[in-house]
Amino acid sequence: MSLLPRALVRSLAAALLATTAATAIAQQAQLNLYSARHYQTDEALYTDFERSTGIKINRIDADDAGILARLKSEGAASPADVILLVDAARLARAEAEGLFQPVVSATLGQRIPAKLRGADSGQGSAWFGFSTRARIVVYNKTTVNREDVDTYEELGEAKNKGRLCTRSGSHPYNLSLFGAMLDHLGPEKTETWLKGLVANMARDPKGGDTDQIKAVASGECSVGLTNSYYLARLMRSSKPEDRAVVEKIGVVFPNQASWGTHVNIAGGAVAKHAKNREAAVKFLEYLASDSAQVYFANGNNEYPVVAGVKANNPALDALGSFKQELLPIAVIGRNSITVQQMLDRVGYK
Repeated sequence: MSLLPRALVRSLAAALLATTAATAIAQQAQLNLYSARHYQTDEALYTDFERSTGIKINRIDADDAGILARLKSEGAASPADVILLVDAARLARAEAEGLFQPVVSATLGQRIPAKLRGADSGQGSAWFGFSTRARIVVYNKTTVNREDVDTYEELGEAKNKGRLCTRSGSHPYNLSLFGAMLDHLGPEKTETWLKGLVANMARDPKGGDTDQIKAVASGECSVGLTNSYYLARLMRSSKPEDRAVVEKIGVVFPNQASWGTHVNIAGGAVAKHAKNREAAVKFLEYLASDSAQVYFANGNNEYPVVAGVKANNPALDALGSFKQELLPIAVIGRNSITVQQMLDRVGYK
């Protein structure tokens, strides 16, 4: 049997190595994303990442609770690489349940403030906040004096009886606010305050934040809680009915004379069983880039978290700057279980 010429052997070996390398690159050049961000404006964010990195995003959309349930069900077989959630309480819960893996990144460490990250375990942080939204008060300008609703505490006082409307107390946006209040006021005063909120309801909690804004404008109630980006959407709308709503309401960033207005986050993490870890970390770092931060602000009316990023959003400009509370988001998230027990006791639906 004749042997193959050495040159041919070398050529075949080189071809085999090239094929193997190409296969490896193809396997790495993808990212499986589980996202609770249901915003059409994020499509530009994903497209920009794919174009700039060559990494293809395979996306599954669900709400926060659905994503966490799916991760637990899939276990080590989960294809998820990156998880995007829209609330501190959910991020803290997922971290506590071991659904994330810690990440050490100089880029994330430099650009994401420490109070907007999961606690550093010594092996990195389990999650990172990439945008914020303020929990603000809207009120009917014809029936309510601003001075009566310029703190969260006042919403539970007798002077606001029959005025308040909110979404479910157990919704993550409210749980995170109540978790912050628990840290500020302590358990006894927080539970008393929650009783006051229940006593002051104009109707049972229902709907989403936009529904609360419209209810205040219509006179169904006089005071409501909402995340700032819902109001900013209405402010930027060209629909006459949305403009009419905005004209009828006043806006308060609560507690400017004390600890500041509560802010929540949209954040991301690398899944515990991520198969494409390098791509996952690259995606998180991309979300901290100036371009991605501008997408968050201009596309979905959220506040950038990276210092110095300049957005071009007329609604956010109109709302103006405000003092934010300084509590670490991780602390707020961990309080959610205790708060939920309080809500059950006081009958907050």
